[in-house]
Amino acid sequence: MGTARLRAREIPGLTSPAIRRENLLLSKLPTSERLRLIARCEPVELVVDELLCEPRKPMHHVYFLLSGFISQVVTLGGRSGIEVRVVGAEGMFGISLMLGVDVPGRVRVHGAGFALRLEAAQFLRELKRSPALNQILNRYLLVIASQLMQTAACNRFHRLPARLARWLLMARDRANSDDLYLTHELASYILGVRREGVTEAARLLQARKLIRYSRGHVTIINPRALEAATCKCYAAMKQIHAKIMG
Repeated sequence: MGTARLRAREIPGLTSPAIRRENLLLSKLPTSERLRLIARCEPVELVVDELLCEPRKPMHHVYFLLSGFISQVVTLGGRSGIEVRVVGAEGMFGISLMLGVDVPGRVRVHGAGFALRLEAAQFLRELKRSPALNQILNRYLLVIASQLMQTAACNRFHRLPARLARWLLMARDRANSDDLYLTHELASYILGVRREGVTEAARLLQARKLIRYSRGHVTIINPRALEAATCKCYAAMKQIHAKIMG
C-alpha cells in the first residue's frame, strides 16, 4: 500500500493556530482537545496519484486534510469502478473505522496538498476519550450519507456535462485552484461511463469556453458560468454540509 511521504519540515507554520484551523472538523473541537489531537498527528505531503488505501487492505491511518483532495473509488467486478466521495479540508478519510470496519475501494490523491495523519489505533483511542470528537464525526457521517444519496440520484438522472461540471466545481472548492488534475481514467470513474463519454462531456464544456482541457489537466476558465451549467446537485451538496455541520 502506498503511504503519503512525510514532509513535516516543508510545511511552514504548522504549529500556528491558523494552520490548525484549516481542517474544518478539527476546527470545531474545543481548543484543548484540538491541540491534543493534533499533537498526536504527523504532517504529511499528499502527492498526486499516490494511493492511500487499496481494496481489501487494512487501513493503518486516518487523514485530516489541510489542503488538496482525495478520491474514493469503489471497484465493480475488479475491472471498472465509480467514484463515491471526494474529500478535502472540509473532512477526513478513515471515518469508517469509527464503525469498526475498513473502507471499501481505492483511495487516491488527486489534488496535491497536505494532511495530518493519525495512526488508526490512536484514532480509536481518541474517539473513546473525546465525546466532542464523536459528536462532530457522527454529524460528518450524516453529511457523507446524505451526499452519497445526492450523488446516486445525480448519476442516474442528470446529463454527463452537468455531472462533470459539478465534480469540477467540487474539486475546485477543495483544491482552492482553477487548475485541476483530471485524466480520462479518473473522469470515467467520476462519471461512471466509458472514456468516450468523458471526451464528449469535456468537449462540450470546452466548446462553451467554460474549461480548457488538455492531457490530464483542466483549467476552469469561467467558474460562475460553469456553476450555471451544472445541475442543482452542486448547490444541494453544499447546503447539506452547511446545514449539518453548521
